[in-house]
Amino acid sequence: MENLIDDKTEQTVVRYIPRNATLYSLAEFFSACSDVTRAKIICALSISEMCVSDLSRILELNQTTCSHQLRLLRAADIVKQRRDGKIIYYSLKNPKIEDVLLAGVEFLGL
Repeated sequence: MENLIDDKTEQTVVRYIPRNATLYSLAEFFSACSDVTRAKIICALSISEMCVSDLSRILELNQTTCSHQLRLLRAADIVKQRRDGKIIYYSLKNPKIEDVLLAGVEFLGL
């Protein structure tokens, strides 16, 4: 089959495509964000640190569902936790996650 792309462009594409490990991590990140409940939790935590009971009340989720989704977000390295006595507070692990959300909203024109 004949190449329609020039050699320089082909070399540039090959050079700059991330390694498979990087692409896998990127896919995992977006997969973790792709659930509506998790997206709500991420949005809420971009505003304020909260515990499970506050998140579940504000987002109208049962606490079991909220805890399960937070566990998935922690496993994806999106959310971190902080213990204060018996209460565990959750927050976004990196403020750049907010930028990703805002870029998605802007891309969709919402």
